[in-house]
Amino acid sequence: MSDDRLIVALDVPNVVQGLDLAARLGDAVSFYKIGLGMLTGGGFALANELKQEHGKRIFLDMKLFDIGATIEAAVRGIAQYDLDFLTVHGDPQVVRAACEGKRGKDLKILAVTVLTSLDRADLDANLIKPGDIHDITLERAAKALEAGADGVIASPQEAAMIRALPQAAGRLIVTPGVRPAGAASGDQKRIATPAKAIADGANHIVVGRPIWQAADPAAAARAIVAELAGI
Repeated sequence: MSDDRLIVALDVPNVVQGLDLAARLGDAVSFYKIGLGMLTGGGFALANELKQEHGKRIFLDMKLFDIGATIEAAVRGIAQYDLDFLTVHGDPQVVRAACEGKRGKDLKILAVTVLTSLDRADLDANLIKPGDIHDITLERAAKALEAGADGVIASPQEAAMIRALPQAAGRLIVTPGVRPAGAASGDQKRIATPAKAIADGANHIVVGRPIWQAADPAAAARAIVAELAGI
């Protein structure tokens, strides 16, 4: 039995490998994330096939950022694919343009707050204003939600704080940087277990390598679903 709170990141190079992994996961997984790494390997085609022919939900992780007119046009085009989630950068003007582009469609616009691979030293290098990284994430989340985002992407460590925002009522929180107990953290710096992320207010968790690098990916996915069963 699958649980759509678990989103599996298809971080493989191309459609063939993506379909192979989806076949191995079978009914253990109902929701997939397809990101930029797959874009030149047929990501849109894979998204369509998984959605239309296999009945899976699809999160297209494009993290769009551009001038308003370009964002609006890009989102309008993507919205025709009948997918479920799309990410854009959480800058309010980007969020507003994306919401205009998806008008009339069920596509959910999710705003990226601060990438889960970043820490304060990275923010300094990127000339982001001084301050605690959690506070900055919270502030960006609030501004994105005020601009009309259907939800936000944030690390599990900020999920509870974001859930407590008045602007977050009825909105989605999707958390990458989720690692089952004992799994390697990889390039993620702000992580939590699946159960902790959901308990702290996330609607969905995104898990990649701990599932697709497992000897038995379906068993790894079912173990996470079992962990979430009591929450």
